[in-house]
Amino acid sequence: MNPLWIVAHREFTTRVRKRSFLIMTILGPVFFGLLLVVPALLTQIPEGSKKLLVVDHSFLLTGERGVEGASFQFLEPTDSALSQGKAILQSNSEWDGLLYLPSTENGDPDIILRSGKLFATTDLSLALEESIESLLEQKAYEQKLRLAGVDPSIVKQSESFANITTVEFGEKGREQASATGLKMALGLAGGFFVYIFVFLYATQIMRGVIEEKTSRIVEVIISSVKPFQLMLGKIIGIAGVGFLQFFIWVGLSGVLYVVLSSTLLSGTLDPSPVESLQTQAGQSHAVGLEVITAMQSIDFPLILSAFLFYFIGGYLLYGALFAAVGSAVDAEADTQQFMLPLTLPLILSIIVATKVMESPGSPLSFWFSIIPFTSPVVMMIRLPFGVPAWELALSMSLLVLGFLGTTWIAARVYRIGILLYGKKLTYKELWKWIRSSQ
Repeated sequence: MNPLWIVAHREFTTRVRKRSFLIMTILGPVFFGLLLVVPALLTQIPEGSKKLLVVDHSFLLTGERGVEGASFQFLEPTDSALSQGKAILQSNSEWDGLLYLPSTENGDPDIILRSGKLFATTDLSLALEESIESLLEQKAYEQKLRLAGVDPSIVKQSESFANITTVEFGEKGREQASATGLKMALGLAGGFFVYIFVFLYATQIMRGVIEEKTSRIVEVIISSVKPFQLMLGKIIGIAGVGFLQFFIWVGLSGVLYVVLSSTLLSGTLDPSPVESLQTQAGQSHAVGLEVITAMQSIDFPLILSAFLFYFIGGYLLYGALFAAVGSAVDAEADTQQFMLPLTLPLILSIIVATKVMESPGSPLSFWFSIIPFTSPVVMMIRLPFGVPAWELALSMSLLVLGFLGTTWIAARVYRIGILLYGKKLTYKELWKWIRSSQ
């Protein structure tokens, strides 16, 4: 049997038999699901209503009982009202703050807003501060209308709000509900998972190489296996672990999708997604129906296939480089000087993710989805929005060439570094290893 496959089989079976593999395989989807859902749920937890004293010399807030998240209690706007309010705050923990609005000679609401103060005994949330400012701005606006002789109620009645339904007009005149929000979420999730998986499994290669080198077991292995075969075998073996987890997670996600679909719809979808959304907008399951309908406009087989390819390609490209780093150092602490240049393209891909989602067809998005070091993440972000076939083919081709190039470089470093001990490696020395023909 080829030594390369022996090494790959050993790496695969050793890691699959670990209890941590089973735990992460089962709990992985749950963990990532909670990572997406929990922050949204936390934002919906009510903060609890605050109680604010109000000293309003301008009478701008007359009749107002409070804002979302806080109730008002007005004090008589006398000359000593501000001092009285501060004294209440100091002596009574029941109150959370004091809103003070001064008076003006000409009643200019802008002067009132600039001179107003909010005294707080506890940290008030930004949302509450914004709600108070929004109320004051609205009251100031109405006051300006009255000073100009305009009835605010008439202006209110003349306001109009647009709510245009966006419909994607596809090939052969097919109309379907727009899925921009879902595409953004799907693209960001795809790019993020590629980033996590590539970094996670590539790091495992580096740590495995360092462990074998520090334990001196590699000296025995090298006697019967060529360095290149050992390196490539570790990459392939750990890749197999990643593929197995990926397919299990896809299966679990598919089951979850079917369950959610049947639960949300509880019936047969209308053949016309747009008309269905319009006629059922007032029903309780309209939101769920909209999500499922939007899913129908996305090419999931293409996205899943591309995810698998870019995960493989990105993992192989970075895995080879991480293996080279692991072979060139004696301890994991020594890898820090080499890790930043290797991980910087991945980090940069996440940084530009927002710009890519806002404009998936821009030159920035194009080049980041073509360059092999950033394409695994950025192309996954672009794919749900639609990518020309030639761009996808070019990106995949360059990623394959990038993997071959990094493997060639890594092999030249690995063959020397794997048996080298006690030497502090520099970039100059690393360059000599790459250029060496020995």
